[in-house]
Amino acid sequence: MIHGNKLRKFGRERNQRNALMRSLAVSLVLQEKITTTEPKAKSLRPVVEKLITAGKKGGVASRRLLVSKVGERASKKLIDVIGPKYKERNGGYLRITKLRNRLSDSSKMAQIEFV
Repeated sequence: MIHGNKLRKFGRERNQRNALMRSLAVSLVLQEKITTTEPKAKSLRPVVEKLITAGKKGGVASRRLLVSKVGERASKKLIDVIGPKYKERNGGYLRITKLRNRLSDSSKMAQIEFV
């Protein structure tokens, strides 16, 4: 049995994986909808939902946390636009929609967007 094997590695080292998730999170926050592979979308969802929860709090500590995670532009949008939008909602901020397979390599594709 393989227990605790939940992390998708995407064939990358840890710092490359973190950079990938960070860039996907920034793109999703700024554009509000992105198309990527299904495993990347599934791994991105908990990362961004935690950022939105921090953006809902909106204090100085949350602002500093968000700036360290996603940078100035994305953190400003998380706190000023997205946080107040989901003030009443308790989780479930993102929707993953499966798309057709990519033609070049037949990878499963998905679209991730805000609800």
